[in-house]
Amino acid sequence: MISAALGFVLATSCCWLPWLALALGGAAGLSVVSEGVEKYGGWLMVLGIGLVGWSGWKFFQKRKKPQLGNIVLQSLLTCPNCGFQRMETMPSDACQFFYECENCRQLLRPKPGDCCVFCSYGSVKCPPIQLGKDCCV
Repeated sequence: MISAALGFVLATSCCWLPWLALALGGAAGLSVVSEGVEKYGGWLMVLGIGLVGWSGWKFFQKRKKPQLGNIVLQSLLTCPNCGFQRMETMPSDACQFFYECENCRQLLRPKPGDCCVFCSYGSVKCPPIQLGKDCCV
């Protein structure tokens, strides 16, 4: 983002720099600045466009997604209220904070210190924890 701002400032210097020179020193300042900038105008434009292009490329480049090859997405949830068990598929991109037991209709919530119901009541921890990352907080 800094390089985009710098590129913009450099690429548009031919527009704002003369006004700045007028504001600071009048016509004498304008002639000195315009002569100095005129020599490097083409290079400043190329540099400015290059910096804006590089910033755009960095901003829009694809981010690597975590590899889910070694992640287990199936977990056996056990209701702490009635002991009912059910195999569930965990979401790979989010945590599940609530789960309703099909048997007793108890609404399960994570235990204190756990991030989701799979970490609290499942046979397998959630995908972010399996990857060694912080969970969805």
